Amino acid sequence: MNNRREFLKQLGVGAVGLSALPNLPLDAFASTNKKFFFDISLAQWSLHKTLFAKQLDNLDFAETAAKKYGIYAVEYVNQFFKDKANDKTYLQEMNKRAKDNGVKNVLVMIDGEGDLGDLNDTVRNKAVENHYKWVEAAKFLGCHSIRVNARGEGTKEEVKNAAVQGLGKLSEFAAKHKIGVIVENHGGISSDGQWLSSVLKQVGMKNCGSLPDFGNFYEYDRYQGVTDLMPYAKGVSAKTHDFDGSGNETQVDYLKMMTIVKDAGYKGYVGIEYEGEKLSEEEGIKKTKLLLEKVGAALG
Repeated sequence: MNNRREFLKQLGVGAVGLSALPNLPLDAFASTNKKFFFDISLAQWSLHKTLFAKQLDNLDFAETAAKKYGIYAVEYVNQFFKDKANDKTYLQEMNKRAKDNGVKNVLVMIDGEGDLGDLNDTVRNKAVENHYKWVEAAKFLGCHSIRVNARGEGTKEEVKNAAVQGLGKLSEFAAKHKIGVIVENHGGISSDGQWLSSVLKQVGMKNCGSLPDFGNFYEYDRYQGVTDLMPYAKGVSAKTHDFDGSGNETQVDYLKMMTIVKDAGYKGYVGIEYEGEKLSEEEGIKKTKLLLEKVGAALG
């Protein structure tokens, strides 16, 4: 398509404009140019049931992303190779599998290594040090970042002060390896977009940023939350749970959300993270990909 106006015209939208796009059938976008302002990646958590059931091995994830879903960038979850952070032979095999399938390793999501916002200095520093091996593993895998959590028990101000220290120390270590430390709104205080953005602002390091997740804001307005975090975004998590008859997410207005992402000047990866119960993981991933392609085509 020469431009967005011509694209809309060919779809028969014409003067009705962008507001009609959410109700267009997804197959109307099947033959569009798939070069958008963002790139699509696949978060490994989308297949967590399959992985936990041992129906898919971590080493086969990159090939699955490429061959089954046509996605050539992946986001790993450390839970699925939690004892392999220092195993260079294993990590080299991950690299080989990705390279053989033309897949880019984007990031590693880290859980279970301690709270970076713990009020106890000793406990927090231990948590920071627990992440060091994953920084090194991410570097070895060719990822740009690790995703971490800013958790802690206390008042917002107490946890903020602790998280600033924890994230700051970890980011200093990661900077030496040219790896980003990106924080997700992932429950608790971190799901307050204003709070998390203030933490990142106070850390004030270029390699310490955010991973806004569309679905993890809970009591906080999700659109405001993404707006809060986009100035620091080094990744975006496209969370989905269920879809209506037109293929749109039932809880998130994706056109509105991705407009916020685009208006922030973001041009990186948007990771598919399907967490629904009604569809299979395979169906959920495919529908999320189609939805992102639909919105990407609409936004140009």
